[in-house]
Amino acid sequence: MESTPFRNLVLCVDDEEVIRFLLESALERFGYVALVASNGREALRLAAQHRVDAVILDYCMPGMNGGEVALEMKRLRPDVPIILFSGSSDIPPSTLTHVDALVAKGEGLRPLLSVLARLLQIPG
Repeated sequence: MESTPFRNLVLCVDDEEVIRFLLESALERFGYVALVASNGREALRLAAQHRVDAVILDYCMPGMNGGEVALEMKRLRPDVPIILFSGSSDIPPSTLTHVDALVAKGEGLRPLLSVLARLLQIPG
């Protein structure tokens, strides 16, 4: 598959280094620019400094969980789509009100990239 010409900036937030690396690699392969953060505080700082087009967010992280980060992110940038990309099966319903989509990590990257393209209204 070839890269596409768009260059949307996607903030990836996960406390696991291997997940951040996989997300960054996959996003860049499909024409996105990835910005990575290992925790919620770092993610909020980066979102305040950069015009991110979307956020991919883990739920289970030390410090701030994904729900707390999503709530603050929506206060900071209400228009930015947030995808919760999590392996957790016990996400509170209140968290889901602050995200635009939920993709289980077990589903893999293809569904995640598909949801991201849909939320960013990227054709194809």
